[in-house]
Amino acid sequence: MKLIVQIPCYNEEHTLPQTVKDIPRQIEGIDTVEILIIDDGSSDRTVEVAREIGVDHIICNSANKGLARTFAKGIEACLHRGADIIVNTDGDNQYSGASIPDLVRPILEQRADIVIGNRETHKVAHFSPLKKLLQRVGSAMVRRLSGLNVQDTVSGFRAYSRDAAIATNVVTEFSYTVETIIQAGVNGMTVLSVPVGTNPKTRESRLFRSIGGFIQRQATTMLRSYTMYRSLRVFTSAGVVMILIGLFPLIRFLYFYMIGEGDGKVQSLIIGSVFITLGYVTFSMALLADSIAMNRRLIERTLDKVRRLELDQTEHQKQERSSDQ
Repeated sequence: MKLIVQIPCYNEEHTLPQTVKDIPRQIEGIDTVEILIIDDGSSDRTVEVAREIGVDHIICNSANKGLARTFAKGIEACLHRGADIIVNTDGDNQYSGASIPDLVRPILEQRADIVIGNRETHKVAHFSPLKKLLQRVGSAMVRRLSGLNVQDTVSGFRAYSRDAAIATNVVTEFSYTVETIIQAGVNGMTVLSVPVGTNPKTRESRLFRSIGGFIQRQATTMLRSYTMYRSLRVFTSAGVVMILIGLFPLIRFLYFYMIGEGDGKVQSLIIGSVFITLGYVTFSMALLADSIAMNRRLIERTLDKVRRLELDQTEHQKQERSSDQ
């Protein structure tokens, strides 16, 4: 059983050594623990430091591509290196490496496909009251959209089984955290939360520049991800709302028309007709979007099979090279 801990990094030369040092190399139920960093176009000595401290695998982006793409690249690299379990953590030493055994245990016991570390943000001293409130509200919305009981939905400290990693597809360019939870819920994966330790703050977040910008981008990610997989529900709901809105002025016009005062109420007829027409068009969009969503699910299943074939071929080639030696 091989565990690979992946660490997306961007200018982490000062915090990476402690992050790596805290990762346990001996875990019950795990035969091998390896560390992989994905350098996202750092301009400092992150890569050199990684080599100096004995990181097992180093892959680099040619330029800064963002957290979501870097995370996805790391998942692919871990799979091709034979990982049975993949743990993702941050290079700023935010999460306690001592909690990694707690993350992987439910997967080892076959009780979960994905395990997400719960920082219990209400207890984190350096989180402001506003940030704690936003964490609670945002996590509640993601739980509602995904149907999964995940307490800390934006936590990047998480473990994936091999099957869950193969089935994970990241589309957004901002952050993978919310999208992958909604995707896991749609795919019927078992996702658990476990309490994890955190370390004192080492630097400001580089993922967003302002709270407002973060809210906007996360809300967009939630809407896009949910619509991508639940398009029929989204567009049907929107169509029903538009028709209901259109019915009120239409009924108003009919009432006045029946009592002989409809001449001055034509605007109600026009407004009602417009909204009902929009509702009908939205229903048509719902059917089209549902067909697209079904096609996406078929493509994802095909991609899953292609990945498994590629990984099997890679493993077969490794075995052939080992036998030749």
